[in-house]
Amino acid sequence: VIASALVFGAVPLSAARAQAAGRIALDTFSLANGLKVVLAPDRSTQVVAVNVWYNVGSRNEVPGRTGFAHLFEHMMFQGSENVPKGTHMSLVEQAGGSLNGSTQDDRTNYYEVLPSNRLNLGLWLEADRMRSLAVTSTNFENQRETVKEERRLRVDNQPYTGAFLKGVTAPFDPTSCFAYGHELIGSMTDLNSAKTEDVQAFFKLYYAPNNATLTVVGDFDPADARRMVQQYFAAIPRGQQPPAVACTAAFNAGQKREQVTDSKATLPAILHIYLVPEYSNQDHAALELLSTILGGGASSRMNRAIAREAKAALGMQVGLDVTGPHRGPSTFAVLGIANQGVSPDSLDRLITREITKVATDGVTDEELAKARNSKRAEEIFGMQQALNVAEEIQTASLYLGNPHAVNTDVERYLKVTRDDIRRVAQQYLRAENSTVILIKPPEGPRP
Repeated sequence: VIASALVFGAVPLSAARAQAAGRIALDTFSLANGLKVVLAPDRSTQVVAVNVWYNVGSRNEVPGRTGFAHLFEHMMFQGSENVPKGTHMSLVEQAGGSLNGSTQDDRTNYYEVLPSNRLNLGLWLEADRMRSLAVTSTNFENQRETVKEERRLRVDNQPYTGAFLKGVTAPFDPTSCFAYGHELIGSMTDLNSAKTEDVQAFFKLYYAPNNATLTVVGDFDPADARRMVQQYFAAIPRGQQPPAVACTAAFNAGQKREQVTDSKATLPAILHIYLVPEYSNQDHAALELLSTILGGGASSRMNRAIAREAKAALGMQVGLDVTGPHRGPSTFAVLGIANQGVSPDSLDRLITREITKVATDGVTDEELAKARNSKRAEEIFGMQQALNVAEEIQTASLYLGNPHAVNTDVERYLKVTRDDIRRVAQQYLRAENSTVILIKPPEGPRP
């Protein structure tokens, strides 16, 4: 599951926690091998979420060796020393649990949600594959083909998807920011040329305890959890320190315009990509609320003005950090698919008009209140699910530098003013800070 396609299991937590808007008591510690651990007990529920984030994503890949981050999302389910291939999934499912993993630009995650009396199973499974994943030639060849098939089904054979995923890399010069200047799913040419030894080296470097954070949320005794974490994970050797990731991106470097032909598209589309700062930046909250105001649902500005009133687009989508949050520069994307008979130039002008309106006139009190309430509701309802809580803790730890920030991050959004919205629109959503991509269907009759 790449980027933001992670599906969270609906695991209720206490109503009191929801009403407290996510105030979570955390117990944090580290093992001698560098594994960071965050425990968030809640004895009112009967489940536990075991969640491991590895500090590796496509941003850690190097030229000629892309696609490895996403490949390991699949490799991690191919068996380990004490867990034969296919057994990881069957053990969790037989225990009444669920599991999955996902890859984003800055991280890869794996989780199990289990009945609380099977916490030991989730911890043992994660520890076994961290210590002894079966990175064999057979598994590599098998999963390389699986990744290639996934790309064919989910990217290459889907209209607009390939152009969009390629488009969000456009603001980044690969020579100065390869981290975000190549596609999340990677190059199939690179995967085809990779050797088993390359994949084993990637695992050894990035799938080590000193490059991971383990978070446990739900019904458990902290002392018991500490004992099990020590028992299962402490003997895993520390790995080498992964190299730092460098990314230099130029804001306001002048507008770039591109055209691409999408063989699966039937109508033209316009994609605007703007360069914006990292997740922890003080402007991120205002940009996120602005994305909601512009494109969050049928009543958003662009869907109302462009799709419904002007009937110029089938629909409008606006997103921030569309391939996951970044610790470096990121993107703000606007995608519109033109209605039949509407020229791409007309749609392009309408998108620019709506952005200019926000930069010039700002937004209304009602629009800002609606966007803030949407964010607030998302936080409250999210905290009723054990896995969501674990993910939010991990997000705070990786992107804000402190897991305890999970209890305060929403305040960034509640403090955003109308002036903030207009200011970030003026500062970042400007022509000289954009890449505009025309996505064209093929000419001539379709087969």
